Amino acid sequence: MTEVDAHITEQVHAIALKSRAAARELALASRATKDAALVAMGDALLAAVDGIVAENEVDLAAGAENGLTKGLLDRLTLTPERIRGIVEALREVAGLPDPVGEVVRGSTLPNGLKLRQVRVPMGVVGMIYEARPNVTVDAAGLALKSGNAVILRGGSAAERTNRAIIAALRAGVEKVGLPGDSIQTIDPFGREGVRALMRARGLVDLLVPRGGAGLIQTVVRESVVPVIETGVGNCHVYVDAAADLAKALPIVINSKTHRPSVCNAAETLLVDRAVAAEFVPLALAALAERGVVLHGDPSVIELAPAGVEVVQATEADWGTEYLDLEMAVGVVDGVEGAIGHIQRWSSGHTEAIVTEDLRAADQFAARLDSAAIMINASTRFTDGGQFGLGAEIGISTQKLHARGPMGLAELTSTKWIAVGDGQVRV
Repeated sequence: MTEVDAHITEQVHAIALKSRAAARELALASRATKDAALVAMGDALLAAVDGIVAENEVDLAAGAENGLTKGLLDRLTLTPERIRGIVEALREVAGLPDPVGEVVRGSTLPNGLKLRQVRVPMGVVGMIYEARPNVTVDAAGLALKSGNAVILRGGSAAERTNRAIIAALRAGVEKVGLPGDSIQTIDPFGREGVRALMRARGLVDLLVPRGGAGLIQTVVRESVVPVIETGVGNCHVYVDAAADLAKALPIVINSKTHRPSVCNAAETLLVDRAVAAEFVPLALAALAERGVVLHGDPSVIELAPAGVEVVQATEADWGTEYLDLEMAVGVVDGVEGAIGHIQRWSSGHTEAIVTEDLRAADQFAARLDSAAIMINASTRFTDGGQFGLGAEIGISTQKLHARGPMGLAELTSTKWIAVGDGQVRV
């Protein structure tokens, strides 16, 4: 790793120190105060909606000029309707139980010492993401509710949008008497600022990267601050021989086309050879009708109905997170074939099986090691809000501490409290 500019390091460390001071106040804040702050943050966003949308339009124009993909432009886009949805998510977080102080477990030892393990805030959480202004709000809201200060790096593509959002969020926090430094950004320091943040061990307690594979792996490799790895979403839908095909088609369509630019959209459809002749033509026609570019294996190409173009799938297609209206389609030999394919190509995010065979569903769920398994349901449900966690800070595909949609509990650690009456160890 090359050296980071000393001046930028100094400034990022100064921000982190302010965050630590804010985190100490947040750790002691009552649920009522934190919930009031979340409501005030939402109100401030609604009051600033015109200004936020205006800044977002500037970012979108620059993004289009700089060649951002259709998927990234969709993620970058904020409309008044999307902002209202983001505010509603903040209010849902306000209605959730406060994880801080929750007793995870407890016992009384034979010597009378009373033990309990309780949830406590992480402290200072750094979020590194790109072209996703909704994450700015989600991260700030979840961090505050769980008693953490947050340092945000939202990337140059959304810098004007994020600046307007953060100003509104800070105003809401300060309105209820909590420190504005609970929410800070290092966007002005660019990539050098990110590198300084990744080396601020002891000042920052946790980093969560959220974005493309390149961004995530850079943070995982270079950070000396602990990292929770969120993964790319090469998600699969497998239609089994025992599937109810009337259920299967809407699940496939929803998984791919509901919002193709997000990580829980399906990128590969696998169909059991036993039902391929019946289901593949239906699926291809329905996907093509919705503008999906199709990549298929030889069996799929042979089954394509007239007028539906299917490109020969390459090895690379099976491992691609398209984040767009594109999909790889393959025919496999039963649940064993589906499991083998997914084990080879999956990113460990979400896999779905459509089947009425309980044994096939159990086998699929037991043998695949992804963060979420859907049985007869769309991959689009792997989401903090859909799982009842409120907004999410990311979807973890690693196995330490947090896995799957990360809500409030995943932004806490624990500590042990022992209460005695004069006991000494002998």
